[in-house]
Amino acid sequence: MQELNLPSYPFKVKRDADILQIFDIIRKKWVVLQPEEWVRQHVVWHLIEEKGYPASLIAVEKSLLVNKLQKRFDIVLHNNLGKPLIIVECKAPEIKIGEDSLHQALRYNSIIQAPYILLTNGLDIYCGKINFTDASFSYLKDIPFYKEIK
Repeated sequence: MQELNLPSYPFKVKRDADILQIFDIIRKKWVVLQPEEWVRQHVVWHLIEEKGYPASLIAVEKSLLVNKLQKRFDIVLHNNLGKPLIIVECKAPEIKIGEDSLHQALRYNSIIQAPYILLTNGLDIYCGKINFTDASFSYLKDIPFYKEIK
């Protein structure tokens, strides 16, 4: 898999019938290791190990209904009361992060209502804060630590 602009972590990877799989520590199961999944697993570990988010407050690939369509978000981080803090949209490294990615995250966030959005393809990482009062969005220099926004 491609090297990303995130630290390397002790991933569990196996080959099963010529299919490469990685163990997802949040979903507690083996999943097919596609490029987007490689990014998602790096982000999950980064949020836990570097930014202090408790694994128990992270949701990965859960369904939600957006405009009567069944969708799946990549990652949502919650506080200890279950309130969403950050919605994360992951793309494969070859997918450029742009307005399409932001609009997708904003559509999902119209349901989730997290005050922060994180967009990444593992090479580029963008994090921003939503001001729901005036419907504005501003990019941050870095991903906030859990203790800063919980």
